[in-house]
Amino acid sequence: MNDSVENLSSLAKEGLETLISYLPSVVGALVILILGWWVIKLITGRIRKIMEKREVDPGVRGFTLSILGIVLKILLFIFVISKLGVETTSFAAILAAAGLAIGLALQGSLSNFAGGVLIILLKPFKVGDFIDAQGESGTVTEITIFYTHITTINNQRIVIPNGQLSNNKVTNYSYEPTRRDVVTVGISYDSDIKKAREVLLDILNNDKRTLKDPAPVVLLGGLGDNSVDLSVRFWATNEDFWGLHFDFMEKMKVELEAAGVSFPFPQRDVHLYNMDKEQ
Repeated sequence: MNDSVENLSSLAKEGLETLISYLPSVVGALVILILGWWVIKLITGRIRKIMEKREVDPGVRGFTLSILGIVLKILLFIFVISKLGVETTSFAAILAAAGLAIGLALQGSLSNFAGGVLIILLKPFKVGDFIDAQGESGTVTEITIFYTHITTINNQRIVIPNGQLSNNKVTNYSYEPTRRDVVTVGISYDSDIKKAREVLLDILNNDKRTLKDPAPVVLLGGLGDNSVDLSVRFWATNEDFWGLHFDFMEKMKVELEAAGVSFPFPQRDVHLYNMDKEQ
């Protein structure tokens, strides 16, 4: 019994001595961790201000700051463990093996990282552009090392992996400063086509948002089962596009009716024949 008590006392004494001997290293590591974290925030904040002052593209800015933050945190982690007495050479070997295993397990994330690099270099879109990708439409608000964030017209946040964006179709509506709108207007067969064309062109030409070059046109798009289809084509800047589109749709309905141009409804001609039984 006495031997057991002495052994426990000896182990506790050795543990306390070991803790005391490691205490300076632990305190030093904590100091390095706190100061290093503060320095990382200071560096990234300073670089962010420099990029904003030089008007660096927001997508490039966010991507660069994300990578820089990760690299600095990895270096800080290495300094902290070296302060605790861990051999950096042994740790480097462990880190390399762990990196290989993590890389195999996170192939999708590596693909997203590569996709982010391609997006930043090739610039198929940038922050502020309105895009259509992966069945979602919205304005690009942020490009990080793994994901691209877009905000829909309903103010919903969508996060899309960069790997999918770099390997699939992306429609960028903001790449060009102007856009063409095509509206199909169906009028009845007994309406005056020339009159309808004049009314539609007057609506567009009297609106300052309609671009004069290229000029708006109204073409005969087709002869449908119930209507004569007119194809109205006009250009506007990206900022004015949707406002002009909806205003034109409303004015077109009102002014065509005021001019005596009617809109058809689906109809069928039924012919009845009076035939006796012998016939």
